Amino acid sequence: MRRNRRSLAALTAAALILCAGAAARAARTSPLTNGDFRRGSGAACDGWRTDAWILDPAATTYAWIAPRQGHPAELEIDTHRDNDARWLQTVPLSPGWYHASVAARTENASKYFTGATISVLEDGIRSPDLRETTGWRRIGFYLHVGGRGADVDIALRLGGYMNLTRGKAFFRDARIERIAAPPPGATPVFDLDAIRRAETTGPIGRPWSLAATFAAYALLGIAGWIIFRRTIPRGVRPRAGAGRG
Repeated sequence: MRRNRRSLAALTAAALILCAGAAARAARTSPLTNGDFRRGSGAACDGWRTDAWILDPAATTYAWIAPRQGHPAELEIDTHRDNDARWLQTVPLSPGWYHASVAARTENASKYFTGATISVLEDGIRSPDLRETTGWRRIGFYLHVGGRGADVDIALRLGGYMNLTRGKAFFRDARIERIAAPPPGATPVFDLDAIRRAETTGPIGRPWSLAATFAAYALLGIAGWIIFRRTIPRGVRPRAGAGRG
């Protein structure tokens, strides 16, 4: 009887360990497709597409660098004219906290405008940037996604909004990792729902305040018309019956 109990306890413990390991692996699994860039052909990388502010092929060239001699695969952006260029992937994210990061380096990137980053194409959500010429560094940001989840465009980028630049950027090992919360003092941190609410356009307020605003505009229009009529010289005003045949 005791042996049976011990066996059952051992099996239960083993099952818990396996479940915990599976949960940990799932937490570390990135929702990115081909985040290590191992799969590709020619200049194309599976799961990623290219985009830019200036789409002229003469402005920017893109390259997939296959794994070679023990070195991991890379994505390259080579911008010859000022541009905001990126490798891009749309990623569905469930509610919670995430850390998005990539290893990056730059060659002769302008020091005056936004350099190499990992970013979301929404209102300034991006990592610290690399400018001029640098070695490999891991850069990233923390993102909170609200209760409904969201689809986001993750960009490995050289340049930014109203920050067109030129030079070369190289990227390795992009990740989006689910976390419990950012470490204390971690930066940069973004709340996706708050940013999207701030971007919402159109009338803001309650229906009664909107009606009151239209009423105020109507009263101003009537008052303006009355003042305009009073300022017309008497000789200019049409007489009653004028214009009748």
